[in-house]
Amino acid sequence: MKNPSAANHGKGAGRQVSFPLNDKRPPSYTDWMKHRVDSPHGKQIYSHRMSVVEPVFGNIGTNKRLNRFS
Repeated sequence: MKNPSAANHGKGAGRQVSFPLNDKRPPSYTDWMKHRVDSPHGKQIYSHRMSVVEPVFGNIGTNKRLNRFS
């Protein structure tokens, strides 16, 4: 655990858990997507998503009180 005392201060930071990755395993689809999102082009696309898509879900959840999706 990194900084386990952070969970005691009540500001919502909580605990941080780290999982060391084994370098000998083949890359998974999650690793592939992390690489794509962390690239400069991926950061540009994801920042655009944050301004276009996410406000729609915020509006649905806050104004229409639809906070569960199936």
